[in-house]
Amino acid sequence: METNVIKSKLDELPEDLKKEAFDYIEFLLQKYEKYKTGPTKGKFKFDWEGGLSDLKEKYTSVELQHKAMDIEIKLNALIQNQKT
Repeated sequence: METNVIKSKLDELPEDLKKEAFDYIEFLLQKYEKYKTGPTKGKFKFDWEGGLSDLKEKYTSVELQHKAMDIEIKLNALIQNQKT
């Protein structure tokens, strides 16, 4: 399908449906990314690196490990409560 046909169809949509179309396109791109082949398929990406750098002034790595463990314990307790 040609891009200009898609664009003309999008131009006909009201703004709220354009947002839905955009969201669906984003979903398809994410889905496609999972199946894409190439030299990076199955390899680790480090695009998250530095994502928590703003927390290093507030917490030590040990404190963050403890917080993560606390969250995991709470989540496991919630899961167990839902099963019963």
